[in-house]
Amino acid sequence: MAGREKGGFWVGAAAALFYPVSLIGRRVYTGAERIPREGGALLVMNHVSHMDPAVDAVFVHRNKRVPRFLAKDSVAKAPIFGRIFLGSGGIPVYRGSASAGDSLRAAHQALAEGKVVVIYPEGTITKDPDGWPKRAFTGAARLAIGNDVPVIPIARWGTNEILDFYHKKLRFLPRKTVTHAVGEPIDLSAYRDKEPTAPVLREVTELMMGRITDLLAEVRGEAPPAKKPEPADGE
Repeated sequence: MAGREKGGFWVGAAAALFYPVSLIGRRVYTGAERIPREGGALLVMNHVSHMDPAVDAVFVHRNKRVPRFLAKDSVAKAPIFGRIFLGSGGIPVYRGSASAGDSLRAAHQALAEGKVVVIYPEGTITKDPDGWPKRAFTGAARLAIGNDVPVIPIARWGTNEILDFYHKKLRFLPRKTVTHAVGEPIDLSAYRDKEPTAPVLREVTELMMGRITDLLAEVRGEAPPAKKPEPADGE
């Protein structure tokens, strides 16, 4: 088994910042052995709280890999955190601009170089009142079918009970449980030779989000809504 992936100074800085944050909640990891210890992998996750990147980074790091996050370009511009984000290999997404394609090119390159890329296909935190995933963008699907690497669905739940800026909620006590449930890699072999048309990308996106939603339903012990939540912004 491979040892821990080396991260360098900025990954160490991120760890020093995020590990204490992750201790706010009790950690439960299921299926974490499905994250490859070496080689490229695309981790696709739901998004329920501004706290997610911190606990997700620790989760991936505890599994001996260095996460490279795709995040809105505003994250890269943030004081201190933005420098850590870029220094540790984060990939800013310039949505709706001429630079939008550069983000995916950088992510494709990271996967080709055997790195772990983490993406929230929804793009932003879900505004569904019950926390279920919303309709996602198709950028994650482009990465998934454009690279022959494991595409691993992960559902995370509990951070929304600690930090929810949308509803001005910050609750440290009683201590909450934050769960990461890792699913089996998604078999996308039927799509890899297809032209990435809009219908194909939408189909792959729905497949990925369906797996994430199923995992989330298991964690929550609830059935997801029969009707899809609101569409992603701009769709």
